[in-house]
Amino acid sequence: MLINCVAYQNGQKLGDIAVADIHDTLLRPDCFVWVALKDPLPSEITALGEQFGLHELAVEDAQHGHQRPKLDEYGDMLFCVMKTLQLDDEGTLSEGEVDVFVGANYVLSIRNGTRKGFQNVRDRCEKEPHLLQHGAGFVFYALMDAVVDRYFSVMHQLEDELEALEDRLFSRNGSARQNIEDLYALKRKLVLVSHALVPLHEATARLHGGRVPRVCGGLQDYYRDVDDHLARIIRNLESQRDMLSTAIQVNLAMISLDDSSVSKKLAAWAALFAVPTMIAGIYGMNFEHMPELKSVDGYPVTLLIMLVLDAILWWRFKKSGWL
Repeated sequence: MLINCVAYQNGQKLGDIAVADIHDTLLRPDCFVWVALKDPLPSEITALGEQFGLHELAVEDAQHGHQRPKLDEYGDMLFCVMKTLQLDDEGTLSEGEVDVFVGANYVLSIRNGTRKGFQNVRDRCEKEPHLLQHGAGFVFYALMDAVVDRYFSVMHQLEDELEALEDRLFSRNGSARQNIEDLYALKRKLVLVSHALVPLHEATARLHGGRVPRVCGGLQDYYRDVDDHLARIIRNLESQRDMLSTAIQVNLAMISLDDSSVSKKLAAWAALFAVPTMIAGIYGMNFEHMPELKSVDGYPVTLLIMLVLDAILWWRFKKSGWL
């Protein structure tokens, strides 16, 4: 679906244009076209690819989607794939994709599976005509910066989720099985975030160091800023993954402690029953010559001995924390 098709000249918006007029508009000096698509059909991508003269391999990647974050160069054209991440109210992390074609005088952005659009990016660019004069390169930076900024929000939410899980572990709320399942669910989310961040970080490094693509010329400081943001998010991600691994180990240790406590209690109760059982067993062997067998007080004395020994054992177990 076509969202916008707008022409700009010298940092100023000329107005919306029809797709059929793109080719003629591109011939105008100091003019570039910015087209935005949402969940387009393959035929729509093909039609715009013909208008902009896009490389067929890049068009094929955009049509199939589900690409790994990357930055490819085809002559003077850049093709960038970025992942968008979204957390819903239930805490489910979903992944979308933004494909961006950038040339000397055009930007074609395609978003798939992404609920939140980039109208705020367009508004920002139009409010900064002195930067928009850089053309397609600045628009590409603004789109990339918006995608990266949304990662911060996702990371903060995941960090809050991890803190809530840690509080639940030590407050003994929830079953041990549920805690383990939730911890591993969070671990899968962090892995998904890592798959979106790390390849994009590798790609952005090419936009401000070494041989910079021509379309990004003069904007190295802006792309370096995006790269720095990605590096900071990745450090935060690694920190959260370490904390999560520690939380999983702590949870398993607490389960072992609980099992050990139960074993101690069972052993203590078994010892309390073992003493009277042993005494009763001895006097149940029915030998003719046994001490106190004919005594009138033998029965109550034996019971008293059992009770005294059990009381001593109970006191010792209670003092040591086994009961």
